[in-house]
Formats: sequence, structure tokens, C-alpha cells
Amino acid sequence: MTSMNDETLMEFPCSFPIKLMGNDKPEFHRTVRELVENHTGPLDDAVIQSSLSRNGRFVSITVTITARSQQQLDDIYRDAKAHDDVLMAL
Repeated sequence: MTSMNDETLMEFPCSFPIKLMGNDKPEFHRTVRELVENHTGPLDDAVIQSSLSRNGRFVSITVTITARSQQQLDDIYRDAKAHDDVLMAL
């Protein structure tokens, strides 16, 4: 199934990486997973990658999902940006 949204050039479904950054704490890793799974359902560990900052204080976590719509992506980013532990969402 391929659908084209008038507001974007993306075709859905598609593979889409979501990168969230925050303090490197175990709770942040759980938070990121929960934020994304609220909109995608259960995720396989293989789609989640993390990278520490140079000083090891911050972490960026990239979750590559199969995006179903622009609305789904907007909802994920809205929830992520509203969460106190998320410092940046890309």
C-alpha cells in the first residue's frame, strides 16, 4: 500500500529514523522506547541504536520505524518534544 500525502513528498509506509537526545540514564532509554511504541506498537531491539556523546553525559537514540502516515510521525514528535527528558528530537 502506497499513499502520497499532499503536504509531503514521502510515500507511506516507509522506513523512517527518529532520533531523540537526552541525558544518558536508563530511564531515558525506556522513555524513548515507550514514546515511540505508543504510536507504533512493540519494537524489535534491532531497530533501536544509541550513541553516547563525547563526554558520555548525553545519548542519542535512533529508532527506525515503518511509518504509516505523516500524522503518525507528527504525533510521535509532538509527544517526544513535550516530554521533559527529551532534550532534542530530530
